[in-house]
Amino acid sequence: MTLTLLDWSIIGGYFAVSLLIGLLVSKKAGKSYSEYFLSGRNMPWWLLGISMVATTFSADTPNLVTDMVRNNGVAGNWQWWAFLLTGMLTVFVYAKLWRRSGVLTDLEFYEIRYSGKAAAFLRGFRAIYLGIFFNVMIMATVTLAAIKIGGVMLGLSPLQTILIASLITVVYTSLGGLTGVLWTDFFQFILAMVGMVWAAVLLVDLPQVGGLQNLLQHPNVSGKLNLLPDFSDPAQYLPLFVLPIAIQWWSVWYPGAEPGGGGYVAQRMLSAKNEKHAISATLFFNIAHYALRPWPWIIIALTSIILFPDLASLKAAFPNLSKDVVIKDDLAFPAMLTFLPAGLIGLLVAALLAAYMSTIATHLNWGSSYIVNDFYKRFIAPDASEKKLVNIGRLSTIVLMVLASVLALYLQMRCRLSIFFCKLAPVPD
Repeated sequence: MTLTLLDWSIIGGYFAVSLLIGLLVSKKAGKSYSEYFLSGRNMPWWLLGISMVATTFSADTPNLVTDMVRNNGVAGNWQWWAFLLTGMLTVFVYAKLWRRSGVLTDLEFYEIRYSGKAAAFLRGFRAIYLGIFFNVMIMATVTLAAIKIGGVMLGLSPLQTILIASLITVVYTSLGGLTGVLWTDFFQFILAMVGMVWAAVLLVDLPQVGGLQNLLQHPNVSGKLNLLPDFSDPAQYLPLFVLPIAIQWWSVWYPGAEPGGGGYVAQRMLSAKNEKHAISATLFFNIAHYALRPWPWIIIALTSIILFPDLASLKAAFPNLSKDVVIKDDLAFPAMLTFLPAGLIGLLVAALLAAYMSTIATHLNWGSSYIVNDFYKRFIAPDASEKKLVNIGRLSTIVLMVLASVLALYLQMRCRLSIFFCKLAPVPD
């Protein structure tokens, strides 16, 4: 894909605005560690709700939805739509209770709910496990998706992609704290959704697709439009509907939708102005997350079935694609974006960067809050000054980004070695 001067100008403008937001709020964020991690507990519901939606919109999310739709139709999305059950519990039961608790992180609640050394150990263990190990792994996998998109759409190497996408992110996150994250999330989500909706409209009007009516009537697409799986086929309804509805929604740890709303969702409820704003924020998040945001991706996924009906057609369309890239159905999403005109390509690249950066920024600030509040202040320096705690928060933010980047490069290298050795292996008769 070749980007024009207009495309690069849009991308450069996006980076400049994101960095400017972090610089503008940096002074306020540095006043106290409560300000740095909870924005002074004075944030409005609409800003918090949009931030929640932006955080769960990662660079790999459209690819994942595309893979689900191409393999199992629209009904394949029940693999994550089932989390709406816990989302509604958070809205109507837990949101007001989180705000009322007055804790700085959800892990701090352990020593309020329980007591003694066991509660302290659990809090400290999960601070390190979730804040560092688990968090770094999540950021590394998200970065792997960014590496794939950067390679397919821009021809960038893994190291180039990481340096471009992560440098600005770690700067505005470390300077601006949660306030910087919330306002950049707001800007990035608007940009991302405008780009995705515009792209979906243009791709539906491609001559190969012929408009929305032809799309829905196309033989490759018509059998994939059902909102519910085929209940006459156990291979369809068991993994796509029954298991998610019966088990997955309560058994899987996922901050965006676990029972009660943990992690970064709890962080945003704790930073709300009051209990009413906490409830409204989580309600808006669930409406936008499940009912509004995914449809541009679903439409783009359906159009890809016409232009790239199978993996062989995807491979044939990109003969110069690096041999390190594994051809799967998720590749159809960035492949469809190559049909967009100049200007909109730049907007879509900026939108995907925004999706990546909003997720990474949240994980950096959230993970840093665990390190500072639930480990450093709790076990190492209980009497540390506010300035010291903010500085530790900023330092840990940088360290977390470095660890995630190194892990992503390592995983990418392991993937290359796996492909290399598979090629050397003899093919059985």
